[in-house]
Amino acid sequence: MSLIYCLEDDESIRNLILYTLNAAGYEARGFEESGPFWDAMAETLPQLVLLDIMLPGEDGLQVLSRLRARTATARLPVIMTTAKGTEFDKVTGLDQGADDYLAKPFGMMEMLSRVRAVLRRAAPAENGGVLRMGPLTLNDAEHTVTVNGQRIALTLKEYDLLHLLMAHPGRAFDRDTLLRRIWDAEFAGETRTVDVHIRSLRLKLGPAADYIETVRGVGYRMEEKT
Repeated sequence: MSLIYCLEDDESIRNLILYTLNAAGYEARGFEESGPFWDAMAETLPQLVLLDIMLPGEDGLQVLSRLRARTATARLPVIMTTAKGTEFDKVTGLDQGADDYLAKPFGMMEMLSRVRAVLRRAAPAENGGVLRMGPLTLNDAEHTVTVNGQRIALTLKEYDLLHLLMAHPGRAFDRDTLLRRIWDAEFAGETRTVDVHIRSLRLKLGPAADYIETVRGVGYRMEEKT
């Protein structure tokens, strides 16, 4: 069953979307603003996000930008929804990485059709999203990490960090680059954040911890053992 998040500040619209998605066999969760949405993302990644552009505080385009900047959600399917129907808003959302666009008011059958189409398009890419290194396996489609077949519970940032390192075996990343790629801009300069998360990752990975190497004077890399 696909999990879908709906970030929409209009309660009546949000409830109608959630009702329609649940009735169609999806598991759907709704959020009025970005704070609770990011809390949920840290716990469980959905298969698709319905994202309104006009939101209080952090707007939908800012949320989309953050999603696309993170390794774990760079390819997460996103459908933008908005009361604005201008060509500029549509192009802006699509240029920033949205997979599709719905202009309000839209019918529920049209929404379901778009959701199904985007999920179908995303499925082939997800099937190949498996990274392996020794006893360590990261399955991006399932958002799981296992060591010798045993599942390891990681936070979203730990997962993002591990994914980036495993996707580029042998490449040394300096701490500033890791901060830019994994954390938001306000963390710039807080290189200790990287060290703390690497230490936590090593503890959780157990027998696979040694695959994360410290590059003295630079940062970190992951490399197959010979």
